[in-house]
Amino acid sequence: MLSKKTQYAFKALMYMAQVEKNGPILIAEIARKKKIPLKFLENILLELKNGGVLDSKKGKGGGYFFKEAPSEIHLAKVMRLLDGPIALLPCVSLNFYERCKNCDEKNCGLRDTLITVRDATLRILEKKTVADLV
Repeated sequence: MLSKKTQYAFKALMYMAQVEKNGPILIAEIARKKKIPLKFLENILLELKNGGVLDSKKGKGGGYFFKEAPSEIHLAKVMRLLDGPIALLPCVSLNFYERCKNCDEKNCGLRDTLITVRDATLRILEKKTVADLV
């Protein structure tokens, strides 16, 4: 399940993609238009900036803007930045792999099934972009 943080991030990114041609966007505008708590949104956008999705400009005419085109920002990247692994078990994660305790990975039916789930999910999330949400 997507965290509230990631849900808010996608709402903010969708809004930004819709009004992108107008230049940098103030956090307060996004928070007001999408009904996201301002302090929470500040932290989310900072994480997205640190993750290379957004950039910011200070001063008059400042705000947040996309570092690359919304059509280049895959949903999987945003989810991983904010929530970590997409996989449902650590032993099936591609980027955050961790062996499960007391598990025989070679003979685990649950692991095999969740690898299939992970692969199907990633086929979608690594293909879809922020631009596709608008």
